[in-house]
Amino acid sequence: MLAINPGRMAGVIDGDFVIFVIGARINKLHAVRSWWPVVSAMPKMVAELGANRALGLLHVETSRQGIRDVTMIQYWRSFDALHAYARARESEHLPAWAGYNRLLKDNDAIGIWHETYLVRAGEYEAIYGNMPARGLGVAGRLEPAIGVKATALGRLGRGPGADHPAAVNGTVEA
Repeated sequence: MLAINPGRMAGVIDGDFVIFVIGARINKLHAVRSWWPVVSAMPKMVAELGANRALGLLHVETSRQGIRDVTMIQYWRSFDALHAYARARESEHLPAWAGYNRLLKDNDAIGIWHETYLVRAGEYEAIYGNMPARGLGVAGRLEPAIGVKATALGRLGRGPGADHPAAVNGTVEA
């Protein structure tokens, strides 16, 4: 069981970073030979990236939606690192990508998608209340959400941290 960080903690990361969201959907459950190579390639990539932090992956979280869909949220140090990994001939990714394109060129047994977000330093905010570290709190670090970090506007550098009343025990406190 993961350790709970009591109270409110803010996720903080130094400098710019990238959030890469990638997913797959099995469209034809019975077509195992078509989708299995795609599904089995991702754990190899994540293991490779985890074993070599210099490649730029900071953290990854995976969630499943039913038996057909899986989504990964990846935090990267930079877009250059993400792009270099995607194109590196010696990586697990490039052969898997080429294989996917070859195998499923005219086959819709599985679909894949991704979104890339380039995040500038200070242009994000993250809060965790009584939670184990996750997401940005793992990719970067957790700090107590006090002072300027007490509110979303404060964490974004757009307010003093005392700009929003919070409900505590059913009452609103300033």
